[in-house]
Amino acid sequence: MKKIFLTILAALTVSAVSAQDAGSWALGPRMNIYTNTGDAVIGLGAFARYSFTDNWRIEPSITALLHSGCSIDFSVDAQYVFHLNDSWDVYPAVGFTANDIGKWAAGLNVGGGFDFRVANNWDLSAGLKWQPMFDDWRTNPVVISIGAGYRF
Repeated sequence: MKKIFLTILAALTVSAVSAQDAGSWALGPRMNIYTNTGDAVIGLGAFARYSFTDNWRIEPSITALLHSGCSIDFSVDAQYVFHLNDSWDVYPAVGFTANDIGKWAAGLNVGGGFDFRVANNWDLSAGLKWQPMFDDWRTNPVVISIGAGYRF
């Protein structure tokens, strides 16, 4: 069992070291579903990613909320990317958000996701994050997201 664990750990380390994503950008569209808000809220928007190192990247995003009484969600997340192989990346994410689901409030993003490389510069991505908000009158949204990104 110990040998299997060490082999898996070594494989993940080697693939993470060889990814060489530092300095790269990605842009893409995204659809979010905000649950735990009373009615589900759908959002359409865009994100950008910048990789500082092979593993650390930042992702600002803006999403138009398609529900009456709501308008927009601004978020920025820091992500630590684990390169599992040439096609799959997974990441935990933490960050900040501000939106007006009900009325304006700021909060945190805590979650993660994955990217799947479908072509040379194209990824499909999906994620899940919890948004504990800094107010006491509403429940904290859970956000499910799907999108695509072009890497350059």
